[in-house]
Amino acid sequence: MKKIICIFSSLVLITGAVFAGGGQEDRQAATQAGSAAQPSTISVGGSTSVTPLMELFQTEYARHQPNVRITISGTGSGDGITGAASGMYDIGMSSRELRPAEIGTGLEPIVVAIDGIAIIMNNNSPISNLSLEQVRDIYTGVISQWEQLGNDANGKTGGIAVISREPGSGTRGAFQEILNFTDANLAANAVILDGTGAIRSAVAGNPDAIGYISSGSVNVSVKALNVDGAAPIEANLRNGSYRIARPFILIIRRGVAPTPAARAFLDWTLSAEGQAIVNRNWVSVN
Repeated sequence: MKKIICIFSSLVLITGAVFAGGGQEDRQAATQAGSAAQPSTISVGGSTSVTPLMELFQTEYARHQPNVRITISGTGSGDGITGAASGMYDIGMSSRELRPAEIGTGLEPIVVAIDGIAIIMNNNSPISNLSLEQVRDIYTGVISQWEQLGNDANGKTGGIAVISREPGSGTRGAFQEILNFTDANLAANAVILDGTGAIRSAVAGNPDAIGYISSGSVNVSVKALNVDGAAPIEANLRNGSYRIARPFILIIRRGVAPTPAARAFLDWTLSAEGQAIVNRNWVSVN
């Protein structure tokens, strides 16, 4: 719950910054009119967890603004943050909150969605629920055998194949922060993989594996576990009963005006239409 409160506290500050200086509808209409006048490209890069949402935005926005081309590079939150700061990207993507030092470099974070981090296992696993403490103990190596879970193992035995994201991943950073452990505490035998798809595929192919991905990226190839009895669904993310949650953030440079096309697109992501897209698999913020 503390994490959810922190996210929405950030959102209050961010929303004020995004809409300061005039009504959203007036500015959106003006900037969209300008961006429609000539072909424009918006470069977006960063979090692989935010990428599926950005791809949905990209597809829908093209229906309204065919002259605006959005390029997307799913390269990880760390790259999205540094790329936005350097101007390599018009818009960066991060799946963790920005640190004070990062904001201090002149970045403005804009929260567009709330996402649960789902704990996933192979569909053939008999395990359906873990406590937050059990998840932490698995990822820090305190629990290394399934039978150590007691009744929650539902008869499953043998070694646990711990799968985690690469350093610099926003999902990994948020996951470790919420579970209160650091890189130094990560289980020594953890397999490190790059990207959401790689984690999901590895878990789907290994009945002893456990991993974590954006709840919006869970598909039929894996199953998401309940944590402390709560499933990673919208209602539980909103009421705080599912506690492994983080923001999806778009990043621009503070004090550097975005291009008219980028400004119009950012406004659109927070509009009713953009937030309806968020609600397909994530939790809207407006």
